[in-house]
Amino acid sequence: MPAHLEVSGLVRRVQQEGGFAAILAKGEPEAGTILVVLAHRGAAQRAFERMPTPSGERRWTLSREEDPGDPAGFAHWLDRRRSQDRDLWIIELDVPEAERFIP
Repeated sequence: MPAHLEVSGLVRRVQQEGGFAAILAKGEPEAGTILVVLAHRGAAQRAFERMPTPSGERRWTLSREEDPGDPAGFAHWLDRRRSQDRDLWIIELDVPEAERFIP
């Protein structure tokens, strides 16, 4: 499925559940990598992205968790990831139990 369709569907699903979803960075429409930032009511942010498994599948994996003592470090990490990969989509989800949207 093209990245832009997956992102659009994810944003709509979260909004239908009463949550907030925002596209922080747009990547390559057809094949860009998608990084999802989960944040809910001031809790530490977590970043998930699909990573290959030994079997060849791609599963959502925790890539980074915000350090409550250094919240700016998480933002700098996102900026660095974006500068390393211009095809990267960054989506923020603020909704209870956000993990259910990235099975």
